[in-house]
Parts: sequence; structure tokens; C-alpha cells
Amino acid sequence: MKTADILKLIISIILPLSVGAIAGIFTAQAVPDWYAGLRQPSFNPPKWIFGPVWTTLYIVMGFSFFLIWKMKPTKERNRAILIFLVHLLLNFGWSFFFFYFKMIGIALIEIILLWSTIVLMLFSFYRLKPLAAYLNIPYLLWVTFATALNAAYFFLN
Repeated sequence: MKTADILKLIISIILPLSVGAIAGIFTAQAVPDWYAGLRQPSFNPPKWIFGPVWTTLYIVMGFSFFLIWKMKPTKERNRAILIFLVHLLLNFGWSFFFFYFKMIGIALIEIILLWSTIVLMLFSFYRLKPLAAYLNIPYLLWVTFATALNAAYFFLN
């Protein structure tokens, strides 16, 4: 593998991990107090599961992004990169709406936009490199679950 590709791989994985870590740092304060005081849906998973799941998803997401980024620059590849970056921004924003600003309804709208952008990203990645899309299927499933969870919190609280 070329040095440039190694650098792209490292950046591709560090970028989503950093986005998740920064959002986590800013929103962690709400978890023990505000979040713990909310009425919990019956299907709410244990708190310990979120860290390992998100870390794994961010790493896989980063690797799939690398598969696209290392391709020869084309209009379609650049569009796929833009969609990925927009999706990552939406991923980052959800934590702030839900935990930091405690706006569960706005977070629900935002996560629906995030879900839609992930679907768009999957189609965009698939046209370029099917493996890059397939790698993100667990991510789409997790965000589908998170959307249902967000909706349950909205209706219960």
C-alpha cells in the first residue's frame, strides 16, 4: 500500500472516531442526570453497550470511507465523499440535540435526516464499491434502532 493510501486510511478511521469522541465529551454530562431521569422504553439497551457498538461502527464506517476516498477522483466519487461528510455532520449533531440541548423532538427529526443520508450514502458507495456499502449495513440497522429509541423517548417524555 502506498504511503498516501496509508495516510488516507488513518485519517478515514480517526475522523469518525474523533467526531464520536468529541460529541461524547460534550454530551456525557447529561447521561447520569437528565437522561437517567427520563422514562425509559422497554427496549432500551444497557448503557455499557453504546460505547463498544459506536466505536466498532465508527471504525467500520471509516474503513468504508477509505475504500471510496482512495479511488481515482471522479465526480461520482467526490459526491460520495460529500454525502459521507454531510452524514458525519448529522451524526455529530444528533448527540447535541438529544443530550446537550435536551430537545428530543428536534433530535428525532435530525436522526430521520441522518438515516436518510445514510441510505443515500449506501447507494452512492454501492455504485462505486459495493463492499463500502455493505460494510455500513450494520450502521444503518443501528441508526434504525436508535431512531425507534429516540421516538420512544419522545412519546414517553
